[in-house]
Amino acid sequence: MDNVEPRVTKRTLLSWVLSSNIKLQLFLLMLIVITVFARVLPLEMQKRIVNEAINLRKIDLLFLYCGMYLAAVLVASGLKFVINYLQTAIGQKALADMRKALYHHILVLPLSFFRKTQPGMVISSLVTELASVGDFVGIAVAVPVTSVLTLLAFAGYLIWLNPLLAFISLSIYPVAFILLPLLQKRANQANKQRVDMTRELSNLIGESITGIHEVQANGAYRMEDRRFAGVVDRLLKIRIVWNLYRYGINVINNLFNNLSPFLIFIVGGVLAMKGQLGLGSLVAFLSAQEKLYDPWRELIDFYQAYQDASVRYKRTMEYFDQEPEHAIEPTGRPPYALEATLEVKDLSYVTQSGVFLLDGVTFSLKSGEHLALVGFSGSGKSTLAQCIGQLIKYSSGHVLLGNMEVSELSKKDMVDNVGYVSQNPFIFSGTIEENLFYAWNAKHDEEDMVRRDRMPSLDEIIAILQQTGIFVDVLRLGLNAVIDQNTENDLILTLVRVRENFQLDFGEKLADSVEFFIEDRYLYHSSVAENLTFGTTNRTSFENMRLSENEYFIDFLKKSDLMRPLLGVGFELCLRTIDILGNLPPDELFFEQSPVAPEELDGYKRIVFQVEKKKLHHIDVRHQRDLLAVALRFTPGRHKMLALDRTLENLILEGRSLFKDMISRDDPGAFSFYSPTAYIYSQSILNNILFGKPKTNNPTAQDRINQNIIQLLIQEDLLEKIAQIGLHFHVGSKGDRLSGGQRQKLAIARVLMKSPRVLIMDEATSALDNRSQSRIQSLLETKWKGKSTLVAVVHRLDIIRTFDRIAVMKSGKLCEIGTYQELMEKKGILYELVGNK
Repeated sequence: MDNVEPRVTKRTLLSWVLSSNIKLQLFLLMLIVITVFARVLPLEMQKRIVNEAINLRKIDLLFLYCGMYLAAVLVASGLKFVINYLQTAIGQKALADMRKALYHHILVLPLSFFRKTQPGMVISSLVTELASVGDFVGIAVAVPVTSVLTLLAFAGYLIWLNPLLAFISLSIYPVAFILLPLLQKRANQANKQRVDMTRELSNLIGESITGIHEVQANGAYRMEDRRFAGVVDRLLKIRIVWNLYRYGINVINNLFNNLSPFLIFIVGGVLAMKGQLGLGSLVAFLSAQEKLYDPWRELIDFYQAYQDASVRYKRTMEYFDQEPEHAIEPTGRPPYALEATLEVKDLSYVTQSGVFLLDGVTFSLKSGEHLALVGFSGSGKSTLAQCIGQLIKYSSGHVLLGNMEVSELSKKDMVDNVGYVSQNPFIFSGTIEENLFYAWNAKHDEEDMVRRDRMPSLDEIIAILQQTGIFVDVLRLGLNAVIDQNTENDLILTLVRVRENFQLDFGEKLADSVEFFIEDRYLYHSSVAENLTFGTTNRTSFENMRLSENEYFIDFLKKSDLMRPLLGVGFELCLRTIDILGNLPPDELFFEQSPVAPEELDGYKRIVFQVEKKKLHHIDVRHQRDLLAVALRFTPGRHKMLALDRTLENLILEGRSLFKDMISRDDPGAFSFYSPTAYIYSQSILNNILFGKPKTNNPTAQDRINQNIIQLLIQEDLLEKIAQIGLHFHVGSKGDRLSGGQRQKLAIARVLMKSPRVLIMDEATSALDNRSQSRIQSLLETKWKGKSTLVAVVHRLDIIRTFDRIAVMKSGKLCEIGTYQELMEKKGILYELVGNK
């Protein structure tokens, strides 16, 4: 494979420094020279201020030299800020380029690499390890040049002031040059161990989080704690040693720099006493000698940064230093439009340990033919599918797509012609629509994505969703979506009209299934709190579970004479719950008809005991609020252990009106009240249309309600709009907000969206129920047979009858191939497999 640029893992750390913006680097060097001059000038001004201005008592010289001193300090500080900014810009740009290049390289590495590499390792390398490398690139030119020039300038100034003192002051540094590299070598060794152990820790964390279901299912918390603690403890020791060497370098460096002034004080003091050195010169010398430490320290820090960055960079690039198995893009030509013929000749795949997963497989398919791969587990079916799909590189033999060798095709050639669905498809974070277009976008260039006329229409999208059986799921997600107040008014008005028609057309038919929101009627399938507020809140403090603690709501209950009767209801509910359920196991099933949760029972037993000893209004406020919470949760249609008094129902209805008046006056935006003509933005589209609550959880009743709503949506031409809203549903991390079946149907729809000439399905329907599998199989037979060549790894033998050919695998070999009828008449392995089933 010809590459214009060297592979990123072969690039040296220096290459990133040299590839940065040359003009910016030259500008940086110019600023550095000016900065060095501005840092030396104040030293000369100190000497002149003492020797000339103060000694000669010349006020004009004092102001002149002080002004020059201040100007030099301000210029040096300003330029230092600009230099730091430029260093950061250069370093962060290099870091971004480095991450992009390495990430691209990682994506194209063979699948075998990822089977032995934990995600945490990749994350740690890209996010953590390269960060210090980028920082080093930013300072690679500016810091050493600045430090060396400053060091030379200060040293030259010292020699100019007094050669003897300069020699004494500078004589210590050669010793440091010998000792510091020795310590740094030890620090590097510890740093390599730290990088490796940090990777191990990242791998362990990534593995535990990825397998969190297994950890929790097996209760393996202590075992995972021990594994994690072991690695952390080893890393602790390594980091301590590493930091000790680093601190040792700094301590020795500081020691040498503090010894130098000691010698200067002795020798310089003697010279000054003898009149051989002016006082101003001594002051300037001491200042220069002290400032000499700054560039020296910066050089030491730079040396440490270089060593650290070098270790991290080499370790990272060494780990990922593998070549992709196939070219990514074709060179000097557009991608092939391959014929959909498939020919496999004497194909073998051998693992590194010498195990034959495929051994001499040979067969061919005409364009549009469908082949089912069947066999025992471990027979090589999935390996064969992956070799055909260029996911793994076969050891020997040939796979020809349209007479072109698969191993010699670029990835782009394969992407444009082949679609692949795995047994465990991955769903990316984002929306359903983004996942649906994932394969299509990978196939088409940016121009096609920008030009909307080249993208599939909404009708085509819906057709794919319907064919794969996920349209109902998308529609349901759309109906359960909450739309914001910026939604176009026409849609809102139409949804309100659908609500009206729903009650007119189906209100009587669904009277046994739905309790509609009617303002002057008590709602038995809503809680007491919901009956009082008769709306949805826009304030967290007014949420149903918090109303018993809300002082405004408590004040309303007292004004409406509802406080005492509701406390009585709460007490009666607790009393009956204790009498009926007090001795039963704390199972949710037993407590379905009570507003008291199992874990609350003991607490309410204590409250009931206190009430029986005192009057209800004499118990403390905390317990009154607890009883009120139970009463507000009480839903007569569900909690059958108590019937609500008709007088209290009427009192609650009166309270409903009073609460609406009060809160509308005192806090107008706190609630959205239920109104037949108003859309409720805090509720889903489905709840807005239903405008009520189901009386039952019976799935049949719920399906009947949904079917009637869909019928109205079709009449209002809203079905596509709701589906569009459903397509914008965020699927969560790894699609965890979707079921396993929904993820597989989405993955199948994702591949079919790009209409591949060759379709490879590796047990792609294993997570689907029988009905959904039959739907997909029927789709493949009616729409894709003759249009796309299909290779399907099949685990259910009852669906293979309609395939053009069936290949039976065993121990990596193709044992028999033919039509279903031919193989059954032959009474070979397929006959035995079907019989065993």
